[in-house]
Amino acid sequence: MLVKNRLILALDLQDFESAKRIVEEVHDLVDGIKIGYPLLLSHGSSVMGELDEKNVIWDLKLADIPYINGMIARKAFESGARGLIAHGFVGRDSLLSVKDAAQENDGDFFVVVEMSHPGSKEFINLRSLDLLKLALDVDATGIIAPGNRPERIELYRSLTEKMLILCPGIGAQGGDAGSAIKAGADCVIVGRAITESKEPRKAAMEILRGLSGEIDS
Repeated sequence: MLVKNRLILALDLQDFESAKRIVEEVHDLVDGIKIGYPLLLSHGSSVMGELDEKNVIWDLKLADIPYINGMIARKAFESGARGLIAHGFVGRDSLLSVKDAAQENDGDFFVVVEMSHPGSKEFINLRSLDLLKLALDVDATGIIAPGNRPERIELYRSLTEKMLILCPGIGAQGGDAGSAIKAGADCVIVGRAITESKEPRKAAMEILRGLSGEIDS
């Protein structure tokens, strides 16, 4: 994954016309687009035909047995995904099946080590360092860590230098993009702060200014 502006758009919408309009406005400002079940279940993988100019990460949070994980991952890459997000708690064998599919398709895969909502503290956080170790052991492209908890990003960065750290939880969930990057994130993943704005491009540019100074409109 090529990191340039350090901003990924989370396209968590069901209305594809609105999604396309937002992508058209911000496509040159973001390093990639993250899509998930809301858009895929509403419109299917055909949405990729409109998004193929960008690095598209499918946020499926894969969490199944190796056979099913591998089947889903291969289908996603065949449909045009350039990256996948998977849960690590299902174990090494299930993650390796995703890794194999990624390697076969020259794609990326990211492991969730901690989520950005309060409930993640009940279970996932208790084993987050084990999940990080697993992600390192299977040589994942990177990890997903909470952008609204800079101290956790700093911890993960201190334990790994080569893996990408992508961070959701910015804006609507209280995270600050600049603080996340300063703590060690490679990219912030931003959804509602952009997609619910009346001026998505302006919103994206404001986030970028907080990361790397002024850019031209």
